[in-house]
Amino acid sequence: MKQTRILDSDHSKELFAYFGLAVYYSQALEQQLVNLLVLMKISQGDIPTEEDLVDIYYRKLSNSLGQLVQEIQHHFPFTPEETAQLKDVWKQRNYIVHDYFKERIQETFSPAGRSRMIRELSSFKRQAQDLERKLQKYTNELYAKLGLDQEAENMTGKQPDV
Repeated sequence: MKQTRILDSDHSKELFAYFGLAVYYSQALEQQLVNLLVLMKISQGDIPTEEDLVDIYYRKLSNSLGQLVQEIQHHFPFTPEETAQLKDVWKQRNYIVHDYFKERIQETFSPAGRSRMIRELSSFKRQAQDLERKLQKYTNELYAKLGLDQEAENMTGKQPDV
């Protein structure tokens, strides 16, 4: 009964919220990788029809973060630092999603342990968010280079949401 009350505490809820943010930003990063991969394929003329575009987009959405990281390295000229960041976030994301609470469950029962976990998850969230923003910048630049930003703006009257 006491363990249930600990996990229902505001501090525990904060820990779970940071876990959710960490997962959210890793998924936002996955989405930006998909966007960038699809735009790279468009820029190389690898997508001849709209049907092909839709097909490849949905296939890429079903890929894992690891598959996307491996593929994007073959299509986009990342700096060695950016490549290292991508691989680090990928590794951390896998740990957080698959093993974090299994390995750290005892820490959830103490305020100090939860605080430590919140700091770690917050740090990961910032890393994933910063990397996602960087990829979003590259995506926007590629949109502009391909003239797609103007086309989308003409169709909707606003800048595209990516």
